[in-house]
Amino acid sequence: MINFRYHLVSLAAVLIALAAGIALGSGPLEDKDTQDDTRAASQTTDTGVRAFEVGYAGRTAPTLLKDKLKDRPVLVLTVPGTSANEVKDVVNDLDLAGAEVTGEIALTSKILDSSGRQFAEGVARQSAEDVEEVTGADDSYGRIGGALARAYMADQAGALDETATTITSAFSEGGLITETRAPKRAATLAVLVTGPQRATGGDQSTVIAALAAALNRSGQGVVVAGPSSSSTDGGAVKAVREGEAASEISTVDVTDSAAGRVVTVLAAVAQAAGQPGSWGTSRSDSGALPK
Repeated sequence: MINFRYHLVSLAAVLIALAAGIALGSGPLEDKDTQDDTRAASQTTDTGVRAFEVGYAGRTAPTLLKDKLKDRPVLVLTVPGTSANEVKDVVNDLDLAGAEVTGEIALTSKILDSSGRQFAEGVARQSAEDVEEVTGADDSYGRIGGALARAYMADQAGALDETATTITSAFSEGGLITETRAPKRAATLAVLVTGPQRATGGDQSTVIAALAAALNRSGQGVVVAGPSSSSTDGGAVKAVREGEAASEISTVDVTDSAAGRVVTVLAAVAQAAGQPGSWGTSRSDSGALPK
């Protein structure tokens, strides 16, 4: 019978072949990130290979993920430019792992635009004036992220209280967030799914990294995941990996592959166990996927 370790090794092989652009048996890894990206793009445009990868991930995911996050409340966050299909698959894989997805929150361009920092900070201060996560923060995005964390996350799962409702209402009315699926109780873990790198996205990516660092102080922390280009210059995953909280936040840069979305959930498992890391392409220090 094929065992669990075999599934992990096989999934890693597929992930490396597709996300890093290396055909199995073709030779050593390329050193240049640009060569990795070019070969990855070429590989994943082959519809036959893509269909195989999707089918393989679909068949192995139930075994790989079963009960890994059983009954654990998880919040899913998105930003402008995130692929709806990637988010849908991540949510489905969280379900396979037994997680309770408490809700889905979209961070808007308004909260991620640094020119609106003062407004967003004002909303955070007014709606959470007595919240320690806000009053104790050292910077604007620490206060903004602290307010969001107080609204949706906690060390233990439980009902959302009046303070959480007040913060949510203020951020929603201010156009800073959209509740795609309104949470009904607090989450202990968050997965933030970001979009691809954009030529003008460096500033926004820095804001995402700052908010992720603030969210990571609540519950069991946050996983930031995006497609392969998100770990290149201007991408949000790269910004997180270069930020002050890099060693505390789990990151994945292969959500543009079905296997990568499975790895995103495995990263959430590792984060919940207090073992954060960076997984995905050859730019990921922890390797293809958690051990």
